Amino acid sequence: MRNIRIGDYLVEEGHITPEQLQQVLQRQRESQDGKKFGEVIVEMGFMSDVKFAQALSVKLGVPFVDLNSVEVDGEIARKVPQDLAERNCIIAINMTGRRLTVATDDPVNFNILEDIKVKTGYDTIPVLATRMAIKKAIGKAYQMSDLGDLGMDSTQGEMMDDDDDSRDRVESAPIVKLATQIIENAFRMEATDIHIEPFEKYTQIRVRVNGDLVLLMNVSSNVQNQLATRLKLISGMNIAEKRIPQDGRFSQTVDGIPLDVRVSSLPMVHGEKIVIRILSTGAIKTRGLHELGMSDYNFRLFESMIKCPHGVILVTGPTGSGKSTTLYAALGAIARPEVNVVTVEDPVEKQMEGINQCQINVKSGMTFPAALRSILRQDPDVIMIGEMRDGETAEIGIRAAITGHLVLSTLHTNDAASTIVRLVDMGIPAYMVASSLIGVVAQRLVKVLCPKCRRQRMSTEEENDLMHIDHSVPIYDAVGCNECGGGYRGRTAIHEIIQCSGNISTLIANGASTEQLETTARANGTKLLRDNVSDLVQQGVTSMDELVRVTYAV
Repeated sequence: MRNIRIGDYLVEEGHITPEQLQQVLQRQRESQDGKKFGEVIVEMGFMSDVKFAQALSVKLGVPFVDLNSVEVDGEIARKVPQDLAERNCIIAINMTGRRLTVATDDPVNFNILEDIKVKTGYDTIPVLATRMAIKKAIGKAYQMSDLGDLGMDSTQGEMMDDDDDSRDRVESAPIVKLATQIIENAFRMEATDIHIEPFEKYTQIRVRVNGDLVLLMNVSSNVQNQLATRLKLISGMNIAEKRIPQDGRFSQTVDGIPLDVRVSSLPMVHGEKIVIRILSTGAIKTRGLHELGMSDYNFRLFESMIKCPHGVILVTGPTGSGKSTTLYAALGAIARPEVNVVTVEDPVEKQMEGINQCQINVKSGMTFPAALRSILRQDPDVIMIGEMRDGETAEIGIRAAITGHLVLSTLHTNDAASTIVRLVDMGIPAYMVASSLIGVVAQRLVKVLCPKCRRQRMSTEEENDLMHIDHSVPIYDAVGCNECGGGYRGRTAIHEIIQCSGNISTLIANGASTEQLETTARANGTKLLRDNVSDLVQQGVTSMDELVRVTYAV
């Protein structure tokens, strides 16, 4: 391989354009923390970290390894001391005789390889992997290896007395480490919530991954009080009060990414149940519109809606259906230096550069209506309201749209058509809804089948009826293998978009029912949630079980 710079090589191979190369180099020169070229190009969204690593692999002649699909042996990984692995972002993944195969994101840094040889006595063979994948693998390989003294066996230990020196006791290193590593484990599993549930003889810790609760570990009952007290302490709760529910929050950094961690405690029969919500901050790149999983038709429709200079766009669905992700993606597409974007949220889930974000604080009188009235005096172009929880908030948002602002918000409704009726039910005059509403996006998240273990079969007559088709087609069932969780890997979104064109607006103004709006929207080309997930089932992306789960009540 000719000795050319990686940027020039990427241009030659058609991965990026010369203009993009110059933008990356300019950003790299301006960065205050000396970021590498690869970090900047991924941060700017011109290449994914995997694509960049694969291209670098070809240029350097070093094999690329996808650590997300490789089961790393903890015993082999721990041949390299943990501090050395974390400091240099490397992990040992294989051993042959006296040679270690080491995954690194910097395979030409021979000083690191020499350090490993000195520390371990093993020769090293470098392979290339992405930085994020290496950090996840390090977490899995090292973090739970030295917690044996905490009594992980569910039958060990007895309930510890509830004495007054609990604050001193929980500062002991093992409990601090356990609390920290539970959150690290959950984050690396891409979990959204952690449930710490006390029972009579043991405490169960589960994490919510892809919408389902998965057992992380069981710990002995004598750990429960110490763990709960530790979490309450760092969350700013009253550790002496165990009879009433409490809420708190704290921050924790995992793999260089700052997390906003929300904690809720609830007294149960055998102790306090703790539920932890993990919210990533702006350190994780906001999804683009093209990454929301929309069909081509829905993507074009949504893109045209957010180009409107004024009006209301609503995103609806149950809790955990990805509404905030869609709103943030829309804001990312709208935000420009010449546009003033202001949000009012409870809580601010993701911090975005260049956007003014306002945090609700009910105790101090900073409610949604109060914040919105102030925001309207701040010369906004675009307003994002975290949720239209009541008629007053909704009416202020609608009036703001009528007076020339673009308003984005969410509502908790089952589908797009019922959202429109709900606005009228909240006390907003039908004519105001008709004149201000641009469109409604209803969405759900469905689990994606693992491509390695899914099993094909022909659909039954009953399933054909559910998919609104008149003949059997090949579909797939979830099976489960070593690389997935119960037959599924990740989730994607399905969408139902009603754009309020002329005939829809007329129906709204005349007080039409949900059924009338839905019928007209389908005639205009809207694909309902059931239609969208039916397409995914026929494409082999998801299963009939998911179709029934997400659209049963729709």
